[in-house]
Amino acid sequence: MSEALNELAGLIALKRPDAVLSSEVAFGELTVTTARSELEGLIEFLRDDTACRFSSLVDITAIDRPERAARFDVVYHFLSMYRNQRIRVKVAVREDEMVPSIIPLHPSANWFEREVFDMFGILFSGHPDLRRLLTDYGFRGHPLRKDFPTTGYVEVRYDEAQKRVVYEPVKLVQEYRQFDFMSPWEGAEYILPGDQKAAK
Repeated sequence: MSEALNELAGLIALKRPDAVLSSEVAFGELTVTTARSELEGLIEFLRDDTACRFSSLVDITAIDRPERAARFDVVYHFLSMYRNQRIRVKVAVREDEMVPSIIPLHPSANWFEREVFDMFGILFSGHPDLRRLLTDYGFRGHPLRKDFPTTGYVEVRYDEAQKRVVYEPVKLVQEYRQFDFMSPWEGAEYILPGDQKAAK
């Protein structure tokens, strides 16, 4: 399998040397890294070339690496049912850069790109309807960024008195936690049934 993927990597690098920054075979999949300016051309080549025929877009996701200048890796997963092969295309982008939308090449990219925008805040130029998909309309921030707080910024609840949904700043109140000290992880100083065997 890896031999066929190495051959495929060599073929892509030979036919599109301008678009391939690097390639690697790992975990039974070929990963090709490209530049943002070459993304559309490479994806079109992968779809149309008879040796590739990666006609099925499986997923688009992203990786947040805040320590880098090009903070995000946008990752595309394609499947060639004709060749029974998979390929992953990665492109690094800065926080202030837009990624070209691939909807003209793969119409199924529509909701994938919306999800990446919603979760990471990455903008796709040329997208016909780039708005949030998984979070609420008034949601603040992008939940899969590494600097997003695990508690979020606001909490949503239904207020019985006002008969509507209300948004409030997150408050972590200690009273909500109940300490019964029945777990050794909470500092119990007595032996739970069965633990006496460990002392022998």
